Amino acid sequence: MVKLKDGFRGERAFVLPQKYIREMEQNPVSAALHITDIGYYPGAAFHFRERKNPIDQFVFIYCVKGRGWYQVGNERHDVDSDRYFILPAGIPHAYGASKDDPWTIYWIHFKGTLAATYTGKSRAPQELKPGLRSRIAHRIQMFEEIMTTFDHGYSMDNLLYTCTVFHHFLGTLRYLRSYRESTAEATDSKPTDVVAASIRFMKENLERPLKLAEIASHVGYSMSQYSMQFVNNIGTSPISYFNQLKITEACRLLDFTDLKINQICCMVGINDSYYFSRLFTKIMGVSPTAYRQIQKG
Repeated sequence: MVKLKDGFRGERAFVLPQKYIREMEQNPVSAALHITDIGYYPGAAFHFRERKNPIDQFVFIYCVKGRGWYQVGNERHDVDSDRYFILPAGIPHAYGASKDDPWTIYWIHFKGTLAATYTGKSRAPQELKPGLRSRIAHRIQMFEEIMTTFDHGYSMDNLLYTCTVFHHFLGTLRYLRSYRESTAEATDSKPTDVVAASIRFMKENLERPLKLAEIASHVGYSMSQYSMQFVNNIGTSPISYFNQLKITEACRLLDFTDLKINQICCMVGINDSYYFSRLFTKIMGVSPTAYRQIQKG
């Protein structure tokens, strides 16, 4: 199994060997849409890639934090957080992270007979603004599921499963309104519930260091009004609750992945591994390392 190492702390990436790519090109299921490369780069300072000689793959990049840019031909676009773009196959391009605020990105190279149908007509960045129906966490979970499957090996069953998940992943972007409204009744049964709405917002943004002001603004309240409502309903402060959600997600990653602790802390929006360890110990009663050892028995 081949993994890329470009020097970004907490990075993960897979480049599929050509043997398996050729096999997918011959299979009727995977020939329609398949991944050739996939990765996650957190805080990718100085990240830059220029391809003067075009490649035969589409390149998907989803910026979850920070900023960057990309250029196709004479068109240059700036990219802020909560936006994605897809670079067309067969055309030279370049992209990179902002020097002042380097992006954190999920990225995928893909191809197939149906690949172009998912790209849309616009080359401008597409916004995935967090909201009551955005379901961003679910989309990130699908990305993680693809990477975990690759980590288990390149059997044909694994490869075909990633293709079916990726179809769904791209479908959530191409048909965004339908995706968001498909669970509207379940997720928005009480749209005026400020506390429930803010908790959904927290869950959608576990990878970000949200501030109280940003959460309160999302639900349209002042910080003092929102904090009072939250404490009265939940019994703890919004930020304490948000930290508990982060540690809960960290426990899941410790339980079901082999990710290193410094990778996990970045994935839950905590860049300081020492602070992450202290917070984890405070909430769980044991350190992250001890927790993983206990869970493994």
